[in-house]
Amino acid sequence: MIIQMDINTNIRINKLEDLRKLKPLMEESNLKINKSQIARELGLDARTVGKYINGYKKSITRNRSSKLDKFYPIIKDLLSDESVQIFYYKRVLWQFLKDNYNLDCAQSSFRRYISKHEEFNNYFKRRRKNYSSKSIPMRYETGIGQQAQVDWKENMEFILSNGEVIKINIFVIILSYSRFRVYRLSFSKTQDILFSFLDEAFETFGGVPKELLTDNIKTIMDEPRTNNSKGKVNNKFQQFADDYGFKVCPCIAGRPNTKAKVEAPMKLLDEIRAYNGTLDYSELHQLVTKLNNRINSTCHTTTGKILIVIYWI
Repeated sequence: MIIQMDINTNIRINKLEDLRKLKPLMEESNLKINKSQIARELGLDARTVGKYINGYKKSITRNRSSKLDKFYPIIKDLLSDESVQIFYYKRVLWQFLKDNYNLDCAQSSFRRYISKHEEFNNYFKRRRKNYSSKSIPMRYETGIGQQAQVDWKENMEFILSNGEVIKINIFVIILSYSRFRVYRLSFSKTQDILFSFLDEAFETFGGVPKELLTDNIKTIMDEPRTNNSKGKVNNKFQQFADDYGFKVCPCIAGRPNTKAKVEAPMKLLDEIRAYNGTLDYSELHQLVTKLNNRINSTCHTTTGKILIVIYWI
């Protein structure tokens, strides 16, 4: 675009910054510029033309390196197809890097960094695709001391540091009012182990809830509860419940979301898979304890309180 001036001067405008050339001429020769005409020629707003004539300069931002860039090769290695470690969630990878590589950044910043790298983001998209649930949990609240919910994270494959593949089970009991929970690691799920873990949990709680919400597992139920039957509690477990003074409340078979408060936190235990191939069995026990303590020290999103502060019951 060429602007012809009354003083036999032509000014070529190739870019917005060239509009600054007009201001000295306007001031010296008392010229008036038709900003609307220039705006139409350039396909801009007249106000934009005015800004640039008056010397506006677009700020130039430099490409800043992220402090997370130094973790790029570590993340790439952890998320590679050759790695035996598994990360179902970005949160788990963030926590793993915090615990083992001194990562110091907010989880939100880490999520943005991962999302900006297509190869990393695609890793989690694939995991979500193969690990999604369409079930909608049933939410309801109970009073203090009313209820605890019990479940097992069953038959998880874990690779020890020596390459041995083992199957582990993690017992979980959660207090319905506060969401305070107890995790215990075991090879098996016998009734004696269940009794032992419940003994330890009640000792940790410093009391016993009025009712225990459970699945229809064989160590508790001889006959499952269904829509048409209340089921039959195992005699030995019923005696255990009577001794402690709590009521056994089995869920209807096929409806695990009835005890959603214990089902939902189960995904937190998937963090264990991030340590595949790095721990021996003793260290795995320590990891479960560490994970348990960390969760109980956080603020629950529903209650808005720190679990360990309000855990009873």
